[in-house]
Amino acid sequence: MHQHPKLPARRRLILAAAGLATAVLPGVVAARIATPQQMRGPFYPDRMPLDQDNDLTRLMDGNPSQGEITDLSGRVLDLDGTPVKDALVEIWQCDANGRYIHSGDEGGQPRDPGFQGYGKTRSDSDGGYRFRTIKPVPYPGRAPHIHVAVRAPGRKPLVTQLYVDGAGENSRDFLRSLLSAEERAAVTVPFRPSDNDSKHLAARFDIVMA
Repeated sequence: MHQHPKLPARRRLILAAAGLATAVLPGVVAARIATPQQMRGPFYPDRMPLDQDNDLTRLMDGNPSQGEITDLSGRVLDLDGTPVKDALVEIWQCDANGRYIHSGDEGGQPRDPGFQGYGKTRSDSDGGYRFRTIKPVPYPGRAPHIHVAVRAPGRKPLVTQLYVDGAGENSRDFLRSLLSAEERAAVTVPFRPSDNDSKHLAARFDIVMA
């Protein structure tokens, strides 16, 4: 039988060329990782506020909150990039004085009476969600963060925490340090001046459900 001694080399060349083409072809989507799970923490509200909408910066009585007002938005997606619609997205965080709306938080600073502390919304048909909140501030022993929980039909519930890119406390945060570098990148986002309002900030956080 006639042998083709160069065939394995040709195969290797073909495979290498195919891999190169995949790397450079436009439209090829980089692999996504699921947003990492993190602990819920001790201060998920033990008594829900009467106002539970997606604007945490102004209560029903009209009192404005302290802190840097931030438009937090993003999409809920699956690993393939398909939008997850009608997902319940919850966030909760401490106010500008480092106080949660929880009976167990007995911090020394007075609680901001104008900050809702908790909010919820549902993702739209494109997986989009939006909150108005404040840029998170450091909490004793923790880097600035926002707690996020997502529930969607037929999917495992997700609880995670969102961190501020560039915050000096990030490298010292024990919970954040438990994540891999890739996972930390997935939950750390910049807070930048908003294109729509120079007085406010904007942050985008896409959530990927497994």
